[in-house]
Amino acid sequence: MLMMILTLIVAIEHLGIMLLEMFGTPRQQAQAFDMLLEYVKQPTARVALANQGIYNGMLGVLLIVSFFFFHGAVLVTVLRLLLGFIVIVALYGGMTATKKIWLVQLLPAAIALLCTFI
Repeated sequence: MLMMILTLIVAIEHLGIMLLEMFGTPRQQAQAFDMLLEYVKQPTARVALANQGIYNGMLGVLLIVSFFFFHGAVLVTVLRLLLGFIVIVALYGGMTATKKIWLVQLLPAAIALLCTFI
């Protein structure tokens, strides 16, 4: 049960990140992602953020729909795979973009992943 709750929290978080990356104002995006406002206002940066947003959104959706399509050991395996992807991407993001990613994305996903082994 704890695994399911934590996984749903990670999924909702990724849907929220998607909304911010795709539909947030440049000011909100600059503040959230530790970027310069002048950079975030550029059309190419807006497209890049929206593109990244769709990936985060799809991860959130996949985590949620996994509960409807899979059960038992298969569900656990699928959740481990998806949460493992998030952990790896968050590790890289924290090293290359902002350390805040380790707290906001890596930590919840890592805790949820660990719960799949309990």
